[in-house]
Amino acid sequence: MITDPLHRSDALRSVARRATLGRSLELLRSFPKEQSDPDEFYTGLARDTVELVSDLWERSGDRAPDAAGRLPGLTVLDVGGGPGYFSEAYAAEGARYVSVEPDVGEMAAAGIAQTGSVRGSGMALPIRSDAVDICISSNVAEHVPEPWTMAEEMCRVTRPGGLVVVSYTLWYGPFGGHEMGLTHYLGGERARRLYERRHGHPPKNYYGRSLFEVGCAEGLAWARDTRSADLLAAFPRYHPRWAWWLVRVPVLREILVSNLVLVLRAR
Repeated sequence: MITDPLHRSDALRSVARRATLGRSLELLRSFPKEQSDPDEFYTGLARDTVELVSDLWERSGDRAPDAAGRLPGLTVLDVGGGPGYFSEAYAAEGARYVSVEPDVGEMAAAGIAQTGSVRGSGMALPIRSDAVDICISSNVAEHVPEPWTMAEEMCRVTRPGGLVVVSYTLWYGPFGGHEMGLTHYLGGERARRLYERRHGHPPKNYYGRSLFEVGCAEGLAWARDTRSADLLAAFPRYHPRWAWWLVRVPVLREILVSNLVLVLRAR
């Protein structure tokens, strides 16, 4: 088991080069548009996610030379893929994209035709073991009651040597409350009530049903202890490279690391 994943420069070199302040600011500006302009938000997020996965895969040493795209012929399973914005971005890199999403309404929300979508729970993936090359969940773990059950399922369906990428929003970070804003620091239930009072309807991400408290330390603990995969890297997804040290600092990381990325190689 790797005791300090942040020193695995072979897994992080390309990712670190892209982790600039300009990229961070561009993503930050898009976050408030998740519900008002989902096309712009999810298109940008999809592009950034596929670049992240492609960088990590190339550093794994398994990329075929001179192949079309950066993920040639690979099967990518996206757990909680949502309305389909990611499919074209993965296809452009030569990957076969499959998503698992429990909510039919979410799958059809953008009106995008998806031939590779499966309805199912991330905590019991309807996929056979060792079936995919790369399994990713992007901003999903905070929306399931048992996030590490989901993470173990992701490892199960990934072939030995394949990549598992778990990226999720930390509850005590500035975006932990999602559309409820910073009121989540007052407590999840109170934040939900304040949102309903202000807007006249419940939030999309309903605390205790579709939004749960998940932290940085527990994700790192699971990744280091699991017997299903080896931890390669852990870093803040939306931070510039010079702020990655925050993951190493207990307590501080829970507040200032808005989104944690765990990168593992399946056994």
